[in-house]
Amino acid sequence: MADSFPRIEPLGADALLVRFSDRLDDAANRACVSFRAALQASPPEGALETASSLGSVLVRVAAGDAGRVQDALRRLLDARDWATVPPPPRRLWSIPCSYGGADGPQLAETAEMVGMTAEQATEALSTARVRVLSLGFAPGMPYLGILPEVWDLPRQTALTPKVPEGALVVAVRQFVLFGTEAPTGWRQVGRTLFGCFEQARPRPIALSPGDEVQFPAVSGEALRDGASRDSERHGGASWTVLE
Repeated sequence: MADSFPRIEPLGADALLVRFSDRLDDAANRACVSFRAALQASPPEGALETASSLGSVLVRVAAGDAGRVQDALRRLLDARDWATVPPPPRRLWSIPCSYGGADGPQLAETAEMVGMTAEQATEALSTARVRVLSLGFAPGMPYLGILPEVWDLPRQTALTPKVPEGALVVAVRQFVLFGTEAPTGWRQVGRTLFGCFEQARPRPIALSPGDEVQFPAVSGEALRDGASRDSERHGGASWTVLE
């Protein structure tokens, strides 16, 4: 059927899109992460590059090899239920975040929209454990979720002209942690000093799809003090390897 998943769609002349869903879905995203990891571990002949998004995996192919790669992808898709395949090696990150005030200028507005006080919203957001669903927009910049339904907030009707690198914004049951200074239609509830991308680090892109993240609340002073002692621009973050 045309609306069945997973399915493979052509994307121009030199790419294929393996689509697991057409909407935000936890099981589909987990399938994307595991399927892409399998492709990276053993790429089909003719597959040049892969990238995963919220609900699909892009496969760039060599000229003339789309048919061969598509057949290989279909065999791989049919071999397993990818939503149940264990994820690749991943980390649990704890990234300090200063909520409200100048660091989270839209926290109060966001809290009111979900029927909470600013303190209750801070508690809920700072204790949420989310997954890196995908990377995009800027190098290493993560989309994280899936938050409880109460956080299914619409984007703003107008853009905020600029949020800083490290801004934590929320909408549509997701966080985005900004990897660069940029405009946004999402609401800024907090600020980290986490560098999503730092070319000088041994691992320039810090987060990977499938990693899990929490944003514990700290004061602005503690945030900046911890970041000042962090030579790799992780903003005072720590992590453990998940089994």
